[in-house]
Amino acid sequence: MAETSYLTSEGREKLNQELINLKGPARDELAKRLREAIQMGDLSENADYIQAKEDQGFLEGRIQELEQILNHVVIIDDKEKTRETVDIGSTITVQESTYPEEIYFLVGPKEADPLNGRISYESPIGKALLGHKIGDKIKIETPGGSIHLTIKKID
Repeated sequence: MAETSYLTSEGREKLNQELINLKGPARDELAKRLREAIQMGDLSENADYIQAKEDQGFLEGRIQELEQILNHVVIIDDKEKTRETVDIGSTITVQESTYPEEIYFLVGPKEADPLNGRISYESPIGKALLGHKIGDKIKIETPGGSIHLTIKKID
């Protein structure tokens, strides 16, 4: 069974543009490289041909991966979200004891970018936040140790 991917509209568009590029210009360029390598003769010792075939395998694999993701995507629609509990697509303001507040946007793993506040709902923090409400105090086990967060705001 196919795995469902949760993406924002922007994330879906970004993957769709990558797919269009891979199926068009990238595939065409690779086909050109293969033709040139084949014309060089003896394929068994042709490094350009071997590299182009490896690149072709990677390209076709990525195309299949993107098609699989895009065929089984659920769009995170901000309009459908309630602001009462944390859900995929929520923007959550949390605070750990006396540290400054932090803001996280809960996304699917394909769009996670922790350094920019976009955390996966599958991450330890993401999993722990799901379903909680404003004011909830949550103990989270992370690879770096236990942390205690208080949910201050859900958007």
